[in-house]
This record gives sequence, structure tokens and C-alpha cells, in this order.
Amino acid sequence: MKKVLIWGTGAIAKQVLSNGICGELLGFIQSEKSMDMYDGKSVYGLDELPKEYDFIIAANSFSDEIYHTCCRKKLPLEKVLFLRGIKSREGLKDLTVIREVLGEKNFTNYCAEFGLKEESFFADDIKKYTELNKRENFRIQEKYLWPIIWEKYAMAGEVTNYFFQDLWAANKILHTEVKVHFDIGSRIDGFIAHLLAADVDVTMIDVREFPLKIAHLHTMVDDATTLHQIPDNSIESMSALCSLEHFGLGRYGDPVNPEGCFECFKNIQKKLKKGGRLYISVPIGKERVEFNAHRVFNASTIIECFSSLSLKEFSCAAEGRIEYDVDIHKYDQDSHNGEYRYGLFFFVK
Repeated sequence: MKKVLIWGTGAIAKQVLSNGICGELLGFIQSEKSMDMYDGKSVYGLDELPKEYDFIIAANSFSDEIYHTCCRKKLPLEKVLFLRGIKSREGLKDLTVIREVLGEKNFTNYCAEFGLKEESFFADDIKKYTELNKRENFRIQEKYLWPIIWEKYAMAGEVTNYFFQDLWAANKILHTEVKVHFDIGSRIDGFIAHLLAADVDVTMIDVREFPLKIAHLHTMVDDATTLHQIPDNSIESMSALCSLEHFGLGRYGDPVNPEGCFECFKNIQKKLKKGGRLYISVPIGKERVEFNAHRVFNASTIIECFSSLSLKEFSCAAEGRIEYDVDIHKYDQDSHNGEYRYGLFFFVK
């Protein structure tokens, strides 16, 4: 039986474990070690890997980072099985060995990631369908092939941290029975849709155009760092879910401005009326900028930046749940937990 290490302790690693691997699991690797045990197995830092192992399964989305780390640490790439693509398929490439190590479910997902449809179940299913089919109009033709591989062993649905943050904010807002709400850059197909379904009039503020006409949805093209189109002390209810951390990084066509998000923090407070409610979420953990994607904040930084408001709740969305009423310093040194943890802040002016 092959001795296997899994690099990662987040959602992808959990899925790999749930699908089952064919080997002896020695433990887990974290690029920046934050725990000693995970799922009953040892967690290793990069300088304490077991001397004897057969394969490392890179089971997280930071494939480029892991690849360069392996090169820097002189880890044998032929023993590293990357489940997510880099620029090309790197590391262990022998499909017979990969199938043996991963097991059928994980191997199917691997084939889907790298477009290896002929190596998956797909070819066998074509053969079986062709043998059984008796309808000429529904015979398989090469020009109409549309291979979908990854759904064979997928769960009935996927729920991310966005799902929980959107429900958290929408639930709070709808319980206030407010009928007019302002939002800065949140998800239209999640959070905003929840409010629209309850006939709440939502004014969506974004630096980009949104051309569609949707009942109860109003758009305001504006630089949210200034919010100059909105009078001071005028807003009763406002939100910004996983948007403020991007401001000033140029990612969405906005000007590069290191103070961009902090200028927005100040102006949001000016626009709220007395008693106005604010719902925001941002990535929290060890404070840093991951240019040009986003910033990660200490929870205390957000609370200090919104000092003219009263904090009513600080919770977190991560690992498929909401952790309510969290100590504000709990995750100050958390680099990442395999996926980003979103701090959920509810303020009142």
C-alpha cells in the first residue's frame, strides 16, 4: 500500500478524503503550519516532512505556490500529484499510477480538471449507450459531443462561504422590514436576489455598468470610495459583502489607490443616517494585501475603521457554516484555512 501525504486542510482536501484514496494516509502538509492534527492525522510543516512517503497529493487551489515551493525545497516532483492545474499538467503524470492512488471518484475529478475525457468513464459510457440505443434521432454523433465528467461523483449542490454570508445579511435585513436598501458591489445572483424576491428596492452601487432592467433593482454607477451622489446622513440600510477589500487595487478598472478601501470606510459612515444599519463582510486573518486580488484584514482593523458606528455582531463564514459572536482577535494570525474566512460585521450608527 502506497504511503500518501495530502497537501492541504481545506475544502478540496475534505472532498478527496470523502471520495476515498487508495493508500495509507500518513498525514497532511500545510505551507504555513497552523495546527498539529487534522482529521485524526498529523499535520507537517515544510521542514518536518516524513522521510519515507510515496506520493504527495496537492489538494488545494494554490497549485502554483506549491509547485514553486517543491522546486525551492527540492522535493521530487515525480512524487507530487497536482489536483488543480498550473499552466500545464506538472508533477506525477502516469495515469495508471494516478488512478491507483486516487481511486475512481478522485480520478474522475482529476480527468475533468485536465480535460482527459477519454481516460475517464466517458468512453465506456459512449460504448454502452451506443449498444443500448434504438432511436436514430438520439444516436451519438461526434460533432454533438458535450463531455461533462466532473458531475458524476459531485454532491447534489455546492455551498460556499458566499452562500452563508449572503443568507446571514439577507436574513438580518429582511427581519427589519426595510423596503429601501443600498448595496456596494455584492453578488447579484445571491444576496441581492434574496432581497429582490422580497420586493425590497435595492440600489446597487458599482464602478461598472449593469445594463439589465430588473424589477426593484436600481443601479448607480459611482466610485464607492467617495459615494458623491449620495447625501450625507441619508441611508437607513446599506451592505457591502466581499467587495470593499478590492477597492484601490485596479482589479475592476478602478484607479490604483492604496487608501481606496479606507476612504470608502469613512464615506460609508457619513452617508448613514442616525440609526442606520450597515452589513459588511471582508476576508479576515493575518493582515496583508494579496495584490491585485484583495486585502485580508484583522477584525479589529475593521472595527477601528468604523469607529463612529456601534458594532452589534461579529461572526464568521467558513468551512460550510457560520461561527457566531467570534472573539475579534481569534483569527489575527490565520494565514488561510484552505479557503478564506469572511468576517461578518453588523454595525448601527
